[in-house]
Amino acid sequence: MRSLSRGARIGSAQQIPYGLERGRDRRRVRSGAGQRAHRDRGDRGAAGGAAAEAAAVARLLAPLATTVETAADPAEADALLAARRLALPALERLGRPLIEDIAVPRSRLAEAAREIRAISARHDVPVFTIAHAADGNLHPIIVVDPSLPGLPDAAWEAAGEIFALALRLGGTLTGEHGVGILKRLWVADELGPTAHALQRRLKEAFDPHGILNPGKSL
Repeated sequence: MRSLSRGARIGSAQQIPYGLERGRDRRRVRSGAGQRAHRDRGDRGAAGGAAAEAAAVARLLAPLATTVETAADPAEADALLAARRLALPALERLGRPLIEDIAVPRSRLAEAAREIRAISARHDVPVFTIAHAADGNLHPIIVVDPSLPGLPDAAWEAAGEIFALALRLGGTLTGEHGVGILKRLWVADELGPTAHALQRRLKEAFDPHGILNPGKSL
């Protein structure tokens, strides 16, 4: 695994959770003064709780990370989020990214990251792992030469080992994106023969002619 950023960066908890709380409460403010008071108390409670959670995360990461950055105002939070949003465009400058996702129990997250790094080195395939550590959902993105007509064998082998790793650690082949095309070869390993056969029968019941998103697996 090659990390896009060596630091562990945390947007201020006063930004995103607080903003979402305010967004919900504004829809209730028209109903009267009591609702406005409830909104104000809710805003303060959400900000305080989120700030305490962010501080706890930063404290846990500090001994393990090269740097831990927090944001104290909206501009700083936007700057940290911009770095996250630019991760994929940065990879696109290196080649063709194969965007995939797996999920593992959070207690196995470090093990998954180490194993992905080893898989990358073993097959000499660049794998950049980003995103969603809080819920154990990882994006190990394989980058290949865009001039190639298809995926090289090494990329397929690395992907297969990453998917097998997720299952071995008690996780799943996909935390967000679904099975699609690439993971069709491995979905039966996760579901088992009985559940996999049931899924296929359900698909055939609703799509007997195979015209709904043909060639894909949901």
